[in-house]
Amino acid sequence: MSARLKTAFGRITGNKTDAIPDGEARNGLIHIAALTLTKTADALIDPKLVLSWLMTALGAPGAMIGALVPVREAGALLPQLAFARQVEVSPQRKRFWALGSAVQGVAALGIALAALMLSGVLAGAVILACLAVLAAARAASSVSYKDALARTIAKRRRGAITGLAASVAAVSVFGVGALMATGVFDVAIAPLAGIIAIAGGALLLSSFIFMRLQESARKADTDGDGDVLAALIKPILSDGQLRLFVASRAALAVTALALPFIVMMSAASGRSALDELGPMVMASTAASVVAAYVWGRLSDHSSRQTLMAAGALGAGVFATVGVIGLAHGGLGGALGAAAAIFVAQIAYEGVRAGRKLHLTDMADDSFRARYTALSNTLVGLALLAGGLFGLAADRFGPAVVLLVFAAIAALGSGLARGLNEVQQD
Repeated sequence: MSARLKTAFGRITGNKTDAIPDGEARNGLIHIAALTLTKTADALIDPKLVLSWLMTALGAPGAMIGALVPVREAGALLPQLAFARQVEVSPQRKRFWALGSAVQGVAALGIALAALMLSGVLAGAVILACLAVLAAARAASSVSYKDALARTIAKRRRGAITGLAASVAAVSVFGVGALMATGVFDVAIAPLAGIIAIAGGALLLSSFIFMRLQESARKADTDGDGDVLAALIKPILSDGQLRLFVASRAALAVTALALPFIVMMSAASGRSALDELGPMVMASTAASVVAAYVWGRLSDHSSRQTLMAAGALGAGVFATVGVIGLAHGGLGGALGAAAAIFVAQIAYEGVRAGRKLHLTDMADDSFRARYTALSNTLVGLALLAGGLFGLAADRFGPAVVLLVFAAIAALGSGLARGLNEVQQD
């Protein structure tokens, strides 16, 4: 069985079987299984598409619907600095990831129950509260995952694992979108609540699977920290590469913010956004199927070049969509919006793969958790500020906002050029 696991893992990562240490193949498959479940659940609880549709159907106020993405994105990043110290003193990182995944599962089940039992303002408030809990739990998993991955999988094999999991998850979610688009089941509150409940179950299962990871317990090195807060923020003051990485990542975060503005420009089709949920989900997940594994393998060779390429692609698609929007007032209906979403999601997947692996490979084992937490907290603040683009869209239109995003993405790509080639160490 061990030989078969090594062979399978070698094919996934593109490595020779005899180059893979004993136990790493099993760990790799555990990573793939757990990540596939969580990434599938993430897509099924997507605040940009699924939850916004659900809260609209439940009659929640527009202000609550507008708060979904900031709560989810910033809420998953801002608490990480608070969690970093607890992760660093823990002998095993897998425990934090597994606990975070389990809490996310419970929160997802709460969203499903709220959708079935409540409506209006109350439904919106409960769903936002559950989403905030889910986001905070995700922060605990995020700040610990890079350490767990680095401790159990060698360099130049990590990107293939995360990329494959993203692609497999996207295939599953694409199937759900296809069922919506073809009318196999009605896009209604009860079926969507059922899908969200399934996502909650997947998160609980991923927690159980990840606890089976073979991670050696290590004694925490806490000497010389003194002021804990000062120790946590010290890297951003002393490490120029970390500052450059955070600046590049903050600029490239527009690839995560752009999707709702592309959706705003799809109104020219004459169909409501609710009717188009299936095709939009299909376009987004098809891009993940096509791109995630490829970006992951490219990141194994150079996460720096992955960030540069993905940023340039994002700048190109945002500029194109913005110009078309200004010239024609729309994107030619659902097909045009789906095409734009497809390419924009490919750019987002590249940024996501590149920035995760770059931070994993650039930081030493003893400081990786605080690097992760510090980076994510600072980018979370940038994402909160990104909420102001919604006000700009109301005043100037989404096309203008996308043109601004194009310039910011180009800046992020340029900043990434100055990063070190950390995979060559």
